[in-house]
Amino acid sequence: MSEKLDGIRAFWDGKMLQTRKGKEIHAPEWFVENLPPFALDGELWSKRSDFENIQSIVVDDKPGEKWKEISYMIFEVPFSEGNFTTRIEKAQNYISANKLSHLKIIEQKVCSSQTQLDAYLQQVIKNGGEGVMIKDAFKYYFEGRSDSILKVKESQDMEAEVIGYKAGTGKYKEMMGSLRVQLENGVEFFIGSGFSDALRKNPPKIGETVTFKYYGFTKYGKPKFASFMRVRKD
Repeated sequence: MSEKLDGIRAFWDGKMLQTRKGKEIHAPEWFVENLPPFALDGELWSKRSDFENIQSIVVDDKPGEKWKEISYMIFEVPFSEGNFTTRIEKAQNYISANKLSHLKIIEQKVCSSQTQLDAYLQQVIKNGGEGVMIKDAFKYYFEGRSDSILKVKESQDMEAEVIGYKAGTGKYKEMMGSLRVQLENGVEFFIGSGFSDALRKNPPKIGETVTFKYYGFTKYGKPKFASFMRVRKD
């Protein structure tokens, strides 16, 4: 098991760094020039609770000095042979041999019980993290969703497209009251909590993608207790 880092997902195909949607990440030459000839999967990350800063650095088409704040935190070595432990060792050996200080393996802990998992999750949350990834270390690499890799959080999160607004009332008069959003499956609903006053005055734009947290679904397929987290640019 390992902490789920709240950064920008980045896939290295041996030649280019990409977002999870296949968009090129314009990292500085020094950041990518010594990356391995094999694929890597991980998070571009700085520290906990720093997503907006990470996003502003990583999605910029002209990489700047602030890239020095970013580490490439590796959690998988796609398409490589062997089980998870063997694949991670391959990356660790490369990092050590090439002295790449900005490449790091996300710390992995052996999980032997539900009690141990629950305790680790609470420790991560207490430290400002958002959740835990748990995986079967004996499995060979598999593309797509798999029940051998699970995300464990107190709440769930999802993304939706902004399609409209509802005007605010009371103390939010002349501000945005809630966002009207649409899931990939077409379900529409409103997100009315999780916004600062600054965001209510300057809300996410129509067409942008937002991340929200929720606690299960209603019988109509709408997320329960949806609360805004952030705008995603990747």
